[in-house]
Amino acid sequence: MFVKAKNRIRLITFFGDSEMQTRLFIFVALIFSFSWLAVTADDGDKPAPKDWNQAMKTIQYLSPIDQSLQPAVIYVPESKEPIPLLVTLHTWSGDYRQPAQSRATWCIEKGWALIAPNFRGPNNTPQGCGSELAVADIVAAVEYMKKRTNIDPNRIYLIGGSGGGYASLLLAGRHPEIWAGVSAWVGITDLKDWHAETLAKKLPYAQHLEKVCGGVPGTSPEVDEQYRVRSANTWIHNAAGIPLDINHGIHDGHTGSVPVSHAIKAFNFLAEQDKKISDEEITYFRTERKVPETLRNETEIDPLFKKTPVLFRRISGNTRLTIFDGGHQSAEQAALHWLALQQKGKKPNWSVASGSSTGENQIQNVEK
Repeated sequence: MFVKAKNRIRLITFFGDSEMQTRLFIFVALIFSFSWLAVTADDGDKPAPKDWNQAMKTIQYLSPIDQSLQPAVIYVPESKEPIPLLVTLHTWSGDYRQPAQSRATWCIEKGWALIAPNFRGPNNTPQGCGSELAVADIVAAVEYMKKRTNIDPNRIYLIGGSGGGYASLLLAGRHPEIWAGVSAWVGITDLKDWHAETLAKKLPYAQHLEKVCGGVPGTSPEVDEQYRVRSANTWIHNAAGIPLDINHGIHDGHTGSVPVSHAIKAFNFLAEQDKKISDEEITYFRTERKVPETLRNETEIDPLFKKTPVLFRRISGNTRLTIFDGGHQSAEQAALHWLALQQKGKKPNWSVASGSSTGENQIQNVEK
């Protein structure tokens, strides 16, 4: 009786201190919190969304920037060897559930890993559209896959079209250290310019940008800074050291929402002085939907652009610009074949695929 009472007194003395109770409560709460996050992030594989190949899975991963759990679609092949990783980005109004079947099929057939992050969903909120949160989510998605499986750090690739093309160019400039190759299609590069262009055409994207940036350009220095810091062209100069393939349909901006001038201006930020395209030539591309006469000898026969032939192609350093006879579209097989040739730390491989390597669904309309 005395021993039990004595021990009880000791326990009361130990736990009776209010500061000690508080510390103990916080300690226990943290243990449960970290355990819950670990289980949710690593052990919560769910079936793929509708219209995805069911070999894919839906997961959640931790984004350290705000300690939130972010959704993504992934594919992890069985392999004992290091494998390439394809990071595929959704379009302007899409989210991680947007099907990317040709990319998923490629990864299944080639034994690549894949992740399609959400990066805060459609580009119509301050949390999306090139925000610090969205950028950090894409970086965290790569880190998640590195922990999940044996990713080859020299073969991590980024691909996107339209809003995904914009995000691909932005991430090429924000985090060039990650990528072995970036393939960007019909992407927006200057948000202020695009606001004016879509406002003139009475498209909803101008209103999206106003929600994202806090108003129309010129409202205040703070609003203008949001347009600047979220624009891919603000950062694109940092991508000079990585293989970057910029592609755009010459009719986009007329039959689509993003003028071809966006791609050309992005290329100019990276091009050597004698490779830059003049303002007059850019205007001709955009208004006439033709290649200027001074540039018409710079083309290439590329079998993977069979349905929308290459009209103009120029390389400067690690960057290539391709203008093709199409609109707001992407050539998925051309993009994937090119990415497969690239390795981090090596010069870009600009080889054109053979005529027999055509694949299916070469040209795909890109949703905005």
